[in-house]
Amino acid sequence: MTSTPAAPRDTAPAVTSLPGLLRAPWAGATWRGLAQLALGYLWLVSVGLVVFDLVLVAASLVPALGLGLLLLPPALWVARWFATAERARLAAQTGVVLRDPGRRRPTRPGWWGWTTAELADRRGWLATAYTLAGLVVATVFLTLAVAAASGAVAAVVLGARRVTEADLTALWAVPIAVVLAWFAAVLAQLGTLATTALAQAMLGVSPAAEARTAQRAAEAEARAAETDAATARQRAVELTATRAAALEAADAERRRIERDLHDGAQQRLVALGVALGSARRPADRDPSAAVAAVEHAHLEVKETLAELRDLVRGIHPAVLADRGLDDALSALAARSPVPVRVEAGPGLDAVGAGVQAAAYFVVAEALTNVARHAAATRAHVRAAVVPVAEGTDRLLVEVSDDGRGGAEARPGSGLAGLRGRVAALDGTFDLTSPPGAGTRLRVELPCVS
Repeated sequence: MTSTPAAPRDTAPAVTSLPGLLRAPWAGATWRGLAQLALGYLWLVSVGLVVFDLVLVAASLVPALGLGLLLLPPALWVARWFATAERARLAAQTGVVLRDPGRRRPTRPGWWGWTTAELADRRGWLATAYTLAGLVVATVFLTLAVAAASGAVAAVVLGARRVTEADLTALWAVPIAVVLAWFAAVLAQLGTLATTALAQAMLGVSPAAEARTAQRAAEAEARAAETDAATARQRAVELTATRAAALEAADAERRRIERDLHDGAQQRLVALGVALGSARRPADRDPSAAVAAVEHAHLEVKETLAELRDLVRGIHPAVLADRGLDDALSALAARSPVPVRVEAGPGLDAVGAGVQAAAYFVVAEALTNVARHAAATRAHVRAAVVPVAEGTDRLLVEVSDDGRGGAEARPGSGLAGLRGRVAALDGTFDLTSPPGAGTRLRVELPCVS
């Protein structure tokens, strides 16, 4: 709840506009002001002075062997309670809502920390001072307003008596009564305005403090927006670079597939056609030579099929589509010459197909590097779906070994290609490989591709 300032147009319209001044004697703000001053005077005399005396006596006993230190914190607490009640009274009678400024929190636990916090909280002292200052304001304005109103009534009574005596001087009683009545109405409204302004300064949060708080909040929002904008710009740069790397990697993969087909399967198929042609010609004259040529062609067919299977596996492994990521990782571990322990968590089948393929190739490349370069005796593969703070699950893949370490994702290497594949899926790629201490590759990918 924010504070509603003591606006003169609401509590004292007689001082803000001519129509408000003309309507002052019978305006609702006047009667509310008189009621507020009267009730406030009774409240401050009966309760406010008691609170003031309580704090004053407790403070005066501080030099007496520190006895006041036991009484002063509770007395200041009572003063803050009085401030809460006064804010509620003003809100009910005037409509001016004052925000509670709060209290100082103890910086240390225990009785002494609470005592020092109570003594250092200036709001308790301000509430105590308000009991006296508010009483002065209510007394002065209420006295003046009642005196002016009484003067207006007396002028009317005296004027009426002079009129019955045929005294023309009684005509002066009319303007005097009118002026005094308007003066009493203006004083009642000004008394309410002064009371709410004093309460806002001593019991609530001042407009200057609220303005500073709002300014700090606006500055914090501006800094947060600037940070978000900078993050968005950096993210755009990263996505642009990642897209370019992904396109380059896709083009390189396409050229590799073309080269493998041209140099491998295509050449074998040409050789197979030549072998079958050679087997057909000597079939009548030399059956044994024809059989040998057919056997050679059969061998070429099997080798060509194996090469095509390897090529297709490089595009999208069949085991991944048929049996899922868990079994695909186990198959990679089974083909590895280095003993591999696979640890697969639940929920891997719910991961997107593109993410599963990326995880598969990460593990395949990592195990290939372990077998070729790490000189390791064992390796460990871990795959699990883990929750993150943003509420979106991510696939965690880790491959570690006890080899010689020193691995680097150099440009053009298989690890660099994996980094680009992971970045294209908005994932993270972390390679730790100190010399002589093994290698650990950690990849996180969003579960939805």
